[in-house]
Amino acid sequence: MRIDLRVWRQKNGDAEGAMVTYAVDGVSPDMSFLEMLDTLNEDLILRGEDPVAFDHDCREGICGACSLVINGDAHGPERTTTCQLHMRAFRDGDTIDVEPWRASAFPVVKDLVVDRSAFDRVIQAGGYITAPTGSAPEAHATPVPKADADSAFEHAECIGCGACVAACPNGSAMLFTSAKVNHLNVLPQGSPERETRVLDMVAQMDAEGFGGCTLTGECATACPKGIPLPSIAAMNREWLRARRKAGRG
Repeated sequence: MRIDLRVWRQKNGDAEGAMVTYAVDGVSPDMSFLEMLDTLNEDLILRGEDPVAFDHDCREGICGACSLVINGDAHGPERTTTCQLHMRAFRDGDTIDVEPWRASAFPVVKDLVVDRSAFDRVIQAGGYITAPTGSAPEAHATPVPKADADSAFEHAECIGCGACVAACPNGSAMLFTSAKVNHLNVLPQGSPERETRVLDMVAQMDAEGFGGCTLTGECATACPKGIPLPSIAAMNREWLRARRKAGRG
């Protein structure tokens, strides 16, 4: 296959960026999208040009580092991470646009790499428990209802890739934040910080400059781990409950 790539190139966060077109020949349909970018970079290095900077780590769909907007879709045309997207999703001769996440809270570092440390600060604001840790407790020492356990596991699948933010027309981080809040708030181990967690994490999310949520649903559609849209409503209920309990609602 021969692919024409239109890639966002930006030297650093202060420089002006632009789309640059590259032709990539010899692309196998079995290549992952990142392997195709590796092929492009090998050619660029051989020509003495600066390779395209992009994030990646596990390449197994686990870490979420491989965050790219492909033809306008976060992670590409399939509901998976970029590293698990294969070139058989495209056709010979296709032109593919590749851009970084677009959100004010995710500033561009270089080319396709963005700074997602805003997510880290949201988690630091309340994504923890103070319950004592140590050796594994007896399996039945703290009973958890099946529905609560299923909900916790569902929300714990969030890998913090930021696709929800990139897909949202408002650049909102509500789906990410709700996943982190609901994961812990439904478990008894998370109960001591239930109110402070949701108030602090939502406040930090707002302070980071993420946009407001208007429930367009694009976030849940783009999420490679399938975090459901009702997660946002569940966090809103937790937030209102915490505000009332704190005498602020």
